[in-house]
Amino acid sequence: MQEDDPRDPFADDPDDPTSAMGDIDDPVPLTPEERDEAITDLADVEVFRSLLEPQGVLGLVLDCPECGEQHYFDWELLRGNLRQMIENGRAQVHEPAFHPDPADYVSWEYARGYADGVIDTEERR
Repeated sequence: MQEDDPRDPFADDPDDPTSAMGDIDDPVPLTPEERDEAITDLADVEVFRSLLEPQGVLGLVLDCPECGEQHYFDWELLRGNLRQMIENGRAQVHEPAFHPDPADYVSWEYARGYADGVIDTEERR
């Protein structure tokens, strides 16, 4: 656990309602392929941010396969989650964006296309 994580409000509480659930399993390390993919994703996020943040884009919106809803991630949260994945095998629990304006976020596919367009334009010069 990182030292800046908030303290568990039920720590040392004998009536902790989650105590019946047992300990959380240790994260399973990423496979070499998963780790390489996360490292590539982190590099992509850095490129996306450098190109899109000056345009007013606050981060990415991702479709969640588990709940079927969209989740909005600012650049720092994306970076932090990917770093946690690389180091610990899973991302830390985090608070979702509070009433994000969808106009401030773009999809991964949009960001990839934008970056590819900028790269193609630069290569033609």
